[in-house]
Amino acid sequence: MNDIEKPHYDGTDWLEAELQDTLDEDYELELSEPALSLELRRIYRRKHPETMNRAEYFRQLIALQAELIKLQDWVQETGAKIAVVFEGRDAAGKGGVIKRITQRLNPRVCRVVALQKPSEKERTQWYFQRYVPHLPSGGEIVLFDRSWYNRSGVEKVMGFATPGEVEQFFKDVPEFEKMIVGSGTRLIKYWFSISDEEQQLRFLMRIHDPLKQWKLSPMDLQSRVRWEQYTEAKEETFRRTNFPESPWYIVEANDKKRARLNCIAHLLKQIPYQEVPNEDVALPDRIFNENYERTVLPPELYVPSRY
Repeated sequence: MNDIEKPHYDGTDWLEAELQDTLDEDYELELSEPALSLELRRIYRRKHPETMNRAEYFRQLIALQAELIKLQDWVQETGAKIAVVFEGRDAAGKGGVIKRITQRLNPRVCRVVALQKPSEKERTQWYFQRYVPHLPSGGEIVLFDRSWYNRSGVEKVMGFATPGEVEQFFKDVPEFEKMIVGSGTRLIKYWFSISDEEQQLRFLMRIHDPLKQWKLSPMDLQSRVRWEQYTEAKEETFRRTNFPESPWYIVEANDKKRARLNCIAHLLKQIPYQEVPNEDVALPDRIFNENYERTVLPPELYVPSRY
């Protein structure tokens, strides 16, 4: 496996071109933010004076994403099965790192599972049953944006599961994860950790940003009220589910940029992938048929050019 902790750059044109495109998109997104959100961002930045330089962050991210593509090729080539669990408090940055992992990968190889609350039928099933169909097959990477650990977290704190159901979960989860690992799946579990103050700042940014308000649910708001209960639930989860076969890894996530880079670099280190040789690709010559005449399509079929 290549050294991905400190990526090496050879000055290749592709990296600089990709970096410029990424920076351009990032600037465009920031310029589209409403004024109040921008003011909150300024406050946020004052509390995070040591955040990474934007260009350096993207340079590191793109290099790590290049390694993720190598991992993807290896997974396809070897038929490996990888399941990655992302847990943590609301607004801790789970979705952000998942987005950066999948950004340049083939969705047929790397897919995200983010289940809705269980249906009435699912509530009558074995608790882990609805997660089983989403586990990876050979040649797949599956990222769980929250997972079966809902039971020892939000379901416990909010009273959606009885104390008996929570206790049964803790009894069952060791065997469940042993079966996953025993089937040849690499199971990696991450917990994104943020401070009380950091979560409050991120919630305020979401409340005042119309592009992000959808991320806030009544359950998210309750997580502010029940901060200490969630802390106790997290501590019990770590104490009872940190198994040798599937240990927890905690990502310090107060700094979003560093959290994403640290998590991706660590993930790559957990898997003994190798670069898979690819055949050189050559663009074939186009075949021209001198008797072919292109059909003129009616203008109403075209999307109007408004921009």
